[in-house]
Amino acid sequence: MNQLTRYLFEHFDRVWPLIVQHFWISGTSLAIALVIALPLGLFISRKQALATPVLIVLGVVYTIPSFALFAFLVPFTGIGAQPAIIALTAYALVVLVRNTMVAFNGVDRGVIEAARGMGMSNPQILWRIEIPLALPIVVAGIRIAALSTIGLTTIAAWIGAGGLGQLLRDGMNDPTYSKLYGGIIAIGAIAIVADLLFRLVERLVSIPTPRRTAAPIVKPVADLKEA
Repeated sequence: MNQLTRYLFEHFDRVWPLIVQHFWISGTSLAIALVIALPLGLFISRKQALATPVLIVLGVVYTIPSFALFAFLVPFTGIGAQPAIIALTAYALVVLVRNTMVAFNGVDRGVIEAARGMGMSNPQILWRIEIPLALPIVVAGIRIAALSTIGLTTIAAWIGAGGLGQLLRDGMNDPTYSKLYGGIIAIGAIAIVADLLFRLVERLVSIPTPRRTAAPIVKPVADLKEA
């Protein structure tokens, strides 16, 4: 058996609970960030004057090193998963809010005006026009935030949150480095699977652009009148 994967297979009963913890911490953080970021991104796409201040505040939080933010939260929340989830949620907000805002700002205004001219209400335009057109960019932002969160969750092991980072932490004191290699491979595998799944979702929600034809399918109004 390969030295790099030996620990994973020989001690899978110990590794599996760490995988579950890793998924739970990163998944919970991403879910909370989505609940906050999607409406906030939509809101600042409507209120451009607020976009810059909101993005600046989120950007400042994002520049704080993860260890420093974890250490800052520990006196208030104690060690464990809670400070990790708070910090990871804050980091994910930057990408999610920005991408959501860009996605809705990128919707063609002409399409919206055409829908409004057909008598659609604002809620109908949002759900039938804007969200379907913005969804591919929003999902792309979720994919980036998910991969970042999976990676940062590794550091949460140093504040007692558990997860696969615990293998890296313990592996540094292991002369064979089997835990270290096993943790690196497991985290990399989770990140690759998550990336492929979100890329698949991106393709599924993308709206294909219709091909242009040499002649219009419908006759111009002037030609119809002449007929």
